[in-house]
Amino acid sequence: MTSPILLWFRRDLRLSDHPALAEAAQSGRPVIPVFLLDELVETYGAAPKWRLNAALAHFSQTLTAMGSRLILRRGPAKDTLLQLAKDTGATDIWWSRAYDPQAITRDTGVKSALRDAGLTPRSFAGHLLFEPWTVATKQGSFFKVYTPMWRNVRQIDVPSPAPTAQTLPTPDNWPASDQLTDWGLETAMNRGAATLARHAVIGETCALNRLNDFLAGPVKTYKEMRDFPAQDATSRLSENLAWGEIGPRTIWHAALRAHHDGAAGAEHFLKEVVWREFAYHLIYHSPHITTQNWRPEWEGFPWSTEETDQVLRWKQGRTGIPLVDAAMRELYVTGTMHNRGRMIVGSFLTKHLLTDWRIGLRWFEDCLIDWDPAANAMGWQWVAGCGPDAAPYFRIFNPETQAQKFDAKQAYVQRFVAELAPNSGEDARAFFAACPRTWGLSPDARYPNPVVSLAEGRKRALTAYETHRS
Repeated sequence: MTSPILLWFRRDLRLSDHPALAEAAQSGRPVIPVFLLDELVETYGAAPKWRLNAALAHFSQTLTAMGSRLILRRGPAKDTLLQLAKDTGATDIWWSRAYDPQAITRDTGVKSALRDAGLTPRSFAGHLLFEPWTVATKQGSFFKVYTPMWRNVRQIDVPSPAPTAQTLPTPDNWPASDQLTDWGLETAMNRGAATLARHAVIGETCALNRLNDFLAGPVKTYKEMRDFPAQDATSRLSENLAWGEIGPRTIWHAALRAHHDGAAGAEHFLKEVVWREFAYHLIYHSPHITTQNWRPEWEGFPWSTEETDQVLRWKQGRTGIPLVDAAMRELYVTGTMHNRGRMIVGSFLTKHLLTDWRIGLRWFEDCLIDWDPAANAMGWQWVAGCGPDAAPYFRIFNPETQAQKFDAKQAYVQRFVAELAPNSGEDARAFFAACPRTWGLSPDARYPNPVVSLAEGRKRALTAYETHRS
């Protein structure tokens, strides 16, 4: 066959560890890389769209440097792909699988439409280490608790990364492409874009360097230091994984080699890689996790669904609880948040403020440059208590004791909360340059009193839980 292959890129903007791309490159047929601003991508929040724009610009340059190009089209996926097939004479449309319910709905419709038109759609693995349907309990069901899943998969041989595509056969004639600048993906960030640009690490080469730097140093103390938000102790690869600038098999095998070479924290890092797998395992087998309480017995729990002044202060990083505010401001300044911070701010919102976890989930959807549909949904449900947390008690994080344990010298708080820093640095001041003008915030303002007493908030949450359970 000599007809072109349309290679539909989504959250897999890389050349290595990409099974669909590797097979297309070796086919000998012309390959036309495509990215669609489709009905699903249109729904992304401000920070994810900004980060996607940067990823696409970089990946487009990468393809151009190897003699190919990235074709951009805007419109519903099935209609746009059918038109591209007509424009190019392509008979095959390939892509890497996605596993969240919105993407599955889109992709199922696309496959049906393409087949009806006499075309050949084909989806490939590549986004995960294990396809969700290949991992099961002894009873044949999906895993609902992380630790048994880790024990199950830790000895499974993960396929080696697919070879890096060095060249791509090109068509005789390229189809028309939109201009990325015309999409305006970055506009919703407004003045916050310049602040995010200082922190984002974009592209496949930078992602691989990030991995190598982590495995050359911080991985050795990863297990002991990963919960200290002021320390450079984590890989920070979530940003690059979110957009597929690095593949999970690449990470797995590199970390496994470090483990075999004696790196003390490498096994614990591998566990965190599988935690991502667990999130996708859950979202595939129980898609309601994105919108409904994962545990049905939590239906009717008296969370507030109102966007109250307390919720606004939570979003603004002005709760009057220093560690909570530092994490919320880190989110606005860097587009990411340390994992310990995510647990603390999530617990504070859902427990101390008794606010529905979906309000937090939507805020993260809008603010995270490492936004991932599975990790975000599972994380919020886990911390709210209605998700896959195996703890035999109602978990409530105390931000004060968490600060004493993980930020005793207030290095993290003072990095991001200008009002509490004797000499506020660039990141603390950047929050006020990035946040909406309508908030009317200033680093010269007095630090606010707590929106709620931690003791009173905890007592109210426990009362609500006991009442709901009885």
